[in-house]
Amino acid sequence: NVSCFSALATEEEPTETLASQKREARLRKFRELHFKRNEARKLNHQEVVEEDKRLKLPSNWEAKKARLEWELAEDEKKKECAARGENYDRVKLLEITADDAERWERKKKKKNPDTGFAGYAEAQFRQYQRLTKQIRPDMESYERQREECGEDFHPTSNSLIHGTHVPTKEGIDRMVEDVEKQIEKRSKYSRRRAYNDDADIDYINERNAKFNKKAERFYGKYTAEIKQNLERGTAV
Repeated sequence: NVSCFSALATEEEPTETLASQKREARLRKFRELHFKRNEARKLNHQEVVEEDKRLKLPSNWEAKKARLEWELAEDEKKKECAARGENYDRVKLLEITADDAERWERKKKKKNPDTGFAGYAEAQFRQYQRLTKQIRPDMESYERQREECGEDFHPTSNSLIHGTHVPTKEGIDRMVEDVEKQIEKRSKYSRRRAYNDDADIDYINERNAKFNKKAERFYGKYTAEIKQNLERGTAV
């Protein structure tokens, strides 16, 4: 009997050992899954918080951030160049490739393209831009005028300097020269169109005729029916 009991105990020990190993393996896997679930929950919460922060930021925040980072990097480079005694603009030009320089040059040319006549307001604005780009400040004349005017150089409601300014001869010469250039340029672009004797006369002078032709070119298809009704006398 003792030998039988020993044999049974010997057979049960491997079975219990195997069952405990399986249980430990299942518990270990359960703990790993539990850890991964908590980790995923934490990461999801962080992503939700970050997304909420991004949604609350302005629409152009990324562009502003990139701009600020670029400005900080530029300031650091300027400080490094100043510490080495180098010219920052020259160092920066040395880092620009030929492709970048060509691309920037093309972009610069596209900033103010001449699209032709689109209206007198736009033509006047382009003329204003061209004239303001040509202005070169005369600091000597500025200082002299400030000394002559004294406190009235920055006028207030009590200042009486209106109409007292007299332009210099150099300023008048510059204006005359610019007007002459405008007349010369205008004469090159103006060419006389063939005159049609059978065409309706709807103008009072040559300039008005040119304006009417331009208006007809842009708005003629919208006003054709109104014009026909007026000619027939059936307009309401």
